[in-house]
Amino acid sequence: MAQRTPAMRPTGEPVVDALDRAQGPRRAEAEELCALFGAVSGEQPVVWASRIIGFGEVAYTYESGHSGIVPVLAFSPAARQHTIYLTSDFEDHWPDLMARLGSYRSSTACLYLTRLKNIDRGVLRELLVRTRDHTLAEWSDCD
Repeated sequence: MAQRTPAMRPTGEPVVDALDRAQGPRRAEAEELCALFGAVSGEQPVVWASRIIGFGEVAYTYESGHSGIVPVLAFSPAARQHTIYLTSDFEDHWPDLMARLGSYRSSTACLYLTRLKNIDRGVLRELLVRTRDHTLAEWSDCD
């Protein structure tokens, strides 16, 4: 049986194509996010799964044996909102930051931002720093 190609992988698509999924004022915000993520990660942007802009990569292996690679930091620009991928349960881990962030929606590992003007960018930067550090600490010994 042929092995399936994982969906979460670098695709080699141009970053500008993923950025262009955001339109109007969100397009400029996508550029701003790209610069912020690059500054925090020290990595160049790469398109993953045709829609996610990732920075750096880390291998993971779960206790079940499932393994793969994911970006250390990532976001997905879109017409309606930006999706920022963070550490699972980030709201429980960092309630101090979430209380100061501003207007957002969230799920287990995703932060949804409609507009950047509604959030504190310094708090967003700190969330990215903490996510980067947490992700690297959690998976750095998986080689």
